[in-house]
Amino acid sequence: MSSTELRHTALDALHRSLGATMTDFAGWDMPLRYGSERDEHVAVRTRAGLFDLSHMGEITVTGAEAAALLNFALVGNIASVGVGRARYTMICQADGGILDDLIVYRLAETEYMVVANASNAQVVLDALTERSAGFNAEVRDDRDAYALIAVQGPESPGILKSLTDADLDGLKYYAGLPGTVAGVPALIARTGYTGEDGFELFVKPEHAVALWQALTEAGEGVGLVPCGLSCRDTLRLEAGMPLYGHELTTSLTPFDAGLGRVVKFEKEGDFVGREALTQAAERSAAEPPRVLVGLVAEGRRVPRAGYAVVAGGAVIGEVTSGAPSPTLGKPIAMAYVDAAHAAPGAGGVGVDIRGNHEPYQVVALPFYKRQK
Repeated sequence: MSSTELRHTALDALHRSLGATMTDFAGWDMPLRYGSERDEHVAVRTRAGLFDLSHMGEITVTGAEAAALLNFALVGNIASVGVGRARYTMICQADGGILDDLIVYRLAETEYMVVANASNAQVVLDALTERSAGFNAEVRDDRDAYALIAVQGPESPGILKSLTDADLDGLKYYAGLPGTVAGVPALIARTGYTGEDGFELFVKPEHAVALWQALTEAGEGVGLVPCGLSCRDTLRLEAGMPLYGHELTTSLTPFDAGLGRVVKFEKEGDFVGREALTQAAERSAAEPPRVLVGLVAEGRRVPRAGYAVVAGGAVIGEVTSGAPSPTLGKPIAMAYVDAAHAAPGAGGVGVDIRGNHEPYQVVALPFYKRQK
């Protein structure tokens, strides 16, 4: 395969038949939107949306020392995750820089599935393989073994219940269980990247089309729509969820990103980055250099990643993600700003948008939290 040839998911022909606008995302040809990205966003907030996430990178880790390997390779305490549960964590460099943020599912006593971002899947696979030396554990590239379909939004439990006899009521947030959905064997996980209740369904690629069509039919009466990557980005932004390459990079530690809670120093044994992260934790506790905050526009101009945040004529930070918020009806952004300007309600803050300092209000993240 040439380096310029895009990869296609098992649902590629179906997306095209639905009139999707396709885009190159991390080497995959993915649906950006099917119609109006605002309508897709609102559907997930109020009804339900269907996403193809088959570009995500699944890596299976098995063996008697699988837990020990993951505890050494990642910053979280993976050994303490119960079978059928999942955990949000990170993989860091020796200097503490973030290589990727991950979700790790414990599928069985000695079997785990690590789900990496599409853009970092190879990097994570290589790092886990390298770090597995000396452990009685196998790291397996399972990116081609799965298609991943997400159904997200307040109507998603009802839609899924009509297609499975799995105990969805008993399935907690960040848990997964094997089941059958519309006759298709699936790992049913109560996870997502939208700020809404929802599910991610890991299935064999050959079952993806049948499952997508069954979910579409089951959701017809409650307003389910297919959704692209564009509204996934505005949904996660409203929910204050970080995106790798924007809020998370190799130049930042989890403490810089305000996510130091994922680093578990209390776990047994050494782990990659422990020493550097110990120092980063101490620095952060003393005085964080910059803090990740939310910004809400007073005007209509939309901030974008890389734009300078200013106060009193000086640059005090940088926007990492920005977009119009369909829920708030205003442009919003996440930005790293100097600690002195990070308090919610801080005024006098602006974003330099093509030479104009547009006024913004500093707010606590997330911008949006669903009603339980």
